Amino acid sequence: MQKKELTLSGTIVYGDDFEEREGHVVVEQGKIKEIATDKKVEAHAEGIIIPSFINAHTHIGDSVGKEPDFMPIEKLVGPEGFKHKILAETPYNDLVSSVRDTIDDIFATGTGMFADFREGGVLGVKALKGAFSLTGRREKLSMKIFGRPAAGAEKDELQIFKSVDGIGISSVADYPREDLKLLAEKAKRKGKMFALHAGERNTEDIKGAIELEPDFIVHLTKASREDFKRMQDKNIAAVVCIRSNLVTGLGFPPLPQMLEAGEAGLTVGVGTDNVMLNSPDIFSEMEFISKIFPLDEKEVLKMCTLNSAKVLKEEKFIGSIEEGKKANLLVIRNDTPNMRGVRNPIKGVVRRATRNDIAAVIYEREIVNTNNGK
Repeated sequence: MQKKELTLSGTIVYGDDFEEREGHVVVEQGKIKEIATDKKVEAHAEGIIIPSFINAHTHIGDSVGKEPDFMPIEKLVGPEGFKHKILAETPYNDLVSSVRDTIDDIFATGTGMFADFREGGVLGVKALKGAFSLTGRREKLSMKIFGRPAAGAEKDELQIFKSVDGIGISSVADYPREDLKLLAEKAKRKGKMFALHAGERNTEDIKGAIELEPDFIVHLTKASREDFKRMQDKNIAAVVCIRSNLVTGLGFPPLPQMLEAGEAGLTVGVGTDNVMLNSPDIFSEMEFISKIFPLDEKEVLKMCTLNSAKVLKEEKFIGSIEEGKKANLLVIRNDTPNMRGVRNPIKGVVRRATRNDIAAVIYEREIVNTNNGK
């Protein structure tokens, strides 16, 4: 029965408005077939039913150098910094093994899709794809790769477009302006996404990033309302990485202002950024966001699901619970010691739930992960 039809019951976080409904969800042939108000049905899993998490920005190649000493951001992740030296010194097989571990961790924490900014050109993309294959997660997890040409390798650029979903660049300050312009134009011609970091260290690279009209910009800790207005006018989304900003000590993005702009069109998603600084755990990211910023918990959950789907141009298929969408779902138990007594389901999921409270992870056709411990 499981592979043909699944039934989930409990509190459903329904639709793009994330309305709480008591009832059940029927999954058939990988899609949400029915959402009904009858809760008293025989179900494969019970609890709080939410969309699977979508991690809109990671650097999982950094898995080989976790928890480095504190240092200025330029020395940590700059072109000649700690991160890139570690990546250059790490044997290929060791890199693949460490990335494989991180993908397993991403899967275990309820994420159904993640987007990785992959350094190292074609070889770096090959390592990521190799690690993904070794995990056996192809039928349980989706991945989007944002690669970049390797420095000094002219042929690399010709090959990179064939193997990625998009181009992911560090900062406009790290590349010749004309090279970036040509790369952005080529990405658009080939139907690939284009994204970059900006406004992390200072304001100097924000204007140049916006002028390239990328699909989304990561960080924006130094951005202003005027920057958000320009992004809105050009239909550019934003991705915030709050725990990463906390570790690097560069300050937080003005998230409430960004979300105010969201009412008029600015989409704000969430990523966990460098694995060397933080685990790729969206539960932790949600908790930090909800306890640092005065935001409605429903908005925080949207950022980690529907909004991130919009950032990656997947909102027609995933990110919310509606009939006809792919059944990428997460069921959170409400009877664990941690969750028992929670009065507001969404607030409980956002502010306190962990991987230990997962009842089931559903990826399209079937339940692919469960936690049955009491």
